[in-house]
Formats: sequence, structure tokens, C-alpha cells
Amino acid sequence: MLTLLRLSFLAAMAAVFALGLIQPAETPDLLAHQDKIGHFLAYLGLGLLGMIAWPRHRGFVLVLLLGHGAAMEFAQSLTEHRMGDPWDWLADASGVLLAWISLTLLSRARRGHHAG
Repeated sequence: MLTLLRLSFLAAMAAVFALGLIQPAETPDLLAHQDKIGHFLAYLGLGLLGMIAWPRHRGFVLVLLLGHGAAMEFAQSLTEHRMGDPWDWLADASGVLLAWISLTLLSRARRGHHAG
């Protein structure tokens, strides 16, 4: 099961990176800050998947995804149809951090429940 989760995480990382570099489709914004919400949710999902796949290495997954988001913003700045945005990276980082906090609190709650 962990192997499938790990492969899924790596594939999702590659997909998010690739999607971040292609020409964006012209779509209307339905919500304010829709782009930032998308970044947050994508990295929340990546964070949860990666940290569940490697439960003993959550800190490494967190740092890996922070670097992944920064690398994507840099790569976007090298394209003609995208631009790197530090606010996008901050949205990425917020999603990863929420994943880490959530799983850390869940682990502590489970340990506390089993200890009692």
C-alpha cells in the first residue's frame, strides 16, 4: 500500500509541476483569489499524500514540497506565458504547512488515545 501511495505522490508532484508550466486556459475567475486557492489546495493535497506515504519523514516531505513550489515559480518565470509569483509560493507553503500540522495533531491525538 505504501508503494502505491509513494508512486501516486511522485506522479502527482510531476503532474502539478507540468500543469504549472503549460499555457493557462482562459477561464473566468469565479472567486476572489481563485489562483491562490488552487495553489493552496494542490499543495495541501500533495502534502497529505506525501506525508501519509512517508509518515516517518514528514519534515523531509515538507521541505521537498517547499522546494518544489519554489522551483515551479522559478521555472514559470522562465516561460513567456507564465510568471513566477512569490504569493503563489506562499499559498503553496500554507497548504503544505496545514498538511503537516493536521497530520502531526492527528498522530498526537491517536497516541494520546492509545495511551489512555
